[in-house]
Amino acid sequence: MVPAETPEPHETGSPGFPVRRLRRLRRTPALRRLVAEARLSVDDLVAPLFVREGIDAPAPIASMPGEVQHTVDSLVLEAKRLVSLGIPGLILFGVPATKDARGSGAWDPEGVVQVALRAVRDAVGDEVVLMADLCLDEYTDHGHCGVLGPNGEVLNDQTLELYQQIALAQAEAGADIVAPSGMMDGQVAAIRASLDGTGRDQVGILAYAAKYASALYGPFRDAVDVTIAGGGDRRAYQQDLSNQREALEEIALDVAEGADIVMVKPAMTSLDVLATARRAVPVPLAAYHVSGEYSMVKAAAAAGWLDGAAVALEQLTVIKRAGADFVLTYFAAEVAETLGA
Repeated sequence: MVPAETPEPHETGSPGFPVRRLRRLRRTPALRRLVAEARLSVDDLVAPLFVREGIDAPAPIASMPGEVQHTVDSLVLEAKRLVSLGIPGLILFGVPATKDARGSGAWDPEGVVQVALRAVRDAVGDEVVLMADLCLDEYTDHGHCGVLGPNGEVLNDQTLELYQQIALAQAEAGADIVAPSGMMDGQVAAIRASLDGTGRDQVGILAYAAKYASALYGPFRDAVDVTIAGGGDRRAYQQDLSNQREALEEIALDVAEGADIVMVKPAMTSLDVLATARRAVPVPLAAYHVSGEYSMVKAAAAAGWLDGAAVALEQLTVIKRAGADFVLTYFAAEVAETLGA
């Protein structure tokens, strides 16, 4: 057998030398900026904020370094700071002083989020898009996102009636956008009908359309003081993490029901859903970079295992690359400062 000849290396410019050199456009920072496909800017950031009733100073959240439960006054100051950084949106989560089986604080005109919405609106006007998480889990004594039946199951249609009341209370308090996160069937249609039927047709809906039942929500539950009664979980109503096609159907249904924006959550573990949804729906697409994703980066950075600021930028850019129009992230202020530097 005649051994194969070793080909002679091609000299630069000779006919077999690569003509298409992809490294050409990576050579300098200016070239890389010029041809960048995904761009992360301050305009892509929404800051989630927590406001707690009955405290007189911001309370640090141990599992989310750098995040706090705000008083209404400190929330207003933080909203002003976010505006000064150019961040276009924030979303509020409330922690009430008392809870009950139906979560009545969620629609109380003097409930913590409604009070906070009015205060922030008075302070910053239309300089920021005010969003409010629309759910019951922070307000119920059992920690579920809806009304419970006799066997402890979450009752879908009875819950929708309460979601309608919450939407009206948040809209009246000044929310530009309400964000139903309970994953109840028909929640967008019910809320849209309630808003439109009371002359609040200009209030938008950001639907948590594909919200997976994820272990990455643990620090968030610390932040809102939520424990599910009896050690239960939300797998009967949140999206099954094994399924992509089902998630896309959830997204399509929410768009059909009138959602102005749809969201996928968690972001980093749902990049496939984000990318597919971007091709499937015409409405703006959001992603939630959740508490566990944030806290893991913070913990690793504190241990000196990685560059936290660089990883935050990398993850948010990748979420944009996958198709998100904007990202809800606890890194919003930090990243805005970095981008503005």
